[in-house]
Amino acid sequence: MNTTAPDFVTVDMRGLKAALVARAQADRVSVSVLVRGAVARDLGLGLACESERTNFPGRGPSSAASVKLSIRMSAEEAKQLGAGARAAGLSRGAYLAGLIANVPVLSAGGGRAQLIASLIASSAELATLCRNIHRLTVLLRQANVKPARPYLEMLDTLAGDVRRHLELAALALADLQPRGGKGTSSARSPH
Repeated sequence: MNTTAPDFVTVDMRGLKAALVARAQADRVSVSVLVRGAVARDLGLGLACESERTNFPGRGPSSAASVKLSIRMSAEEAKQLGAGARAAGLSRGAYLAGLIANVPVLSAGGGRAQLIASLIASSAELATLCRNIHRLTVLLRQANVKPARPYLEMLDTLAGDVRRHLELAALALADLQPRGGKGTSSARSPH
């Protein structure tokens, strides 16, 4: 449903074509999507093309040959497909593959971006705990007990904080994996 006129550029890849095509196939995206993302990053345009390029979570490079599939759907269904894929930060193909594989975070409404944001925030908190523990270790090695006292409360809650992070990470990873296949769990349990 791309309604914009394409801007074409021809580039002599000087021996890089095979690697470029292989990487695009491994990432399950077109060569154009891969190149646009690289150019956007190099130009400092941030994540302009990143939603097109994001690989499907839990899937490595496809071992089977990729095929191009054409499907017919109403204009409204196509809009919904595009909106769902953008909300999930995936290409339309990866989004459809996730729905077919019954990836919980996609089939339950596509809260993938929120789930990943929660995991990133929790990881940042864990990194802060790590820095605080390092600072505490430095102070204790210097026998500097008075400045170390404020870290006591942090140590009292440390085990619970780490456990909560690991539970969130486990749930997030479980929700990003296809359900019903070998090696996947069909029950969401944080323990």
